[in-house]
Amino acid sequence: MSVRRLLAAVAAALLGGIGLAAPAAAHVSAQSAEVGAYTLTAARFWATAAALLALAGVVIGRLALARAVRRIGNGGTKGAIVALTAGLIAVVGGVLNLAVADGGPGTGNGVVGGAAALLLGLIAAVLGWLALGRSRRTG
Repeated sequence: MSVRRLLAAVAAALLGGIGLAAPAAAHVSAQSAEVGAYTLTAARFWATAAALLALAGVVIGRLALARAVRRIGNGGTKGAIVALTAGLIAVVGGVLNLAVADGGPGTGNGVVGGAAALLLGLIAAVLGWLALGRSRRTG
């Protein structure tokens, strides 16, 4: 099995897992209005995990872009693919979290984390896409 097919299979499995988890997240996200500011609800955990994944994607994408510009090692191809995949997964997670949220910030629905995951995921995907393009041009 080639590396490209393996990465495509892993990405499809992760996106499929997120798709199957969406109804469960929608059911769990029905929280009462009496949630404390520091209470970790399931929706807040989901949004925080997606935002942290997006942040990792941004860091990896930036490093891959720098490596592609300097033409060191594999040209940042692996990092670009990781950043692109992490960014897309985080965007899907952030969008799903925002779609099932029934309140605004402070209600325990993870709205702020979902928005952060959406924004950082888009940045990670763009950085990964740019690094992948530059690594293919130099390679």
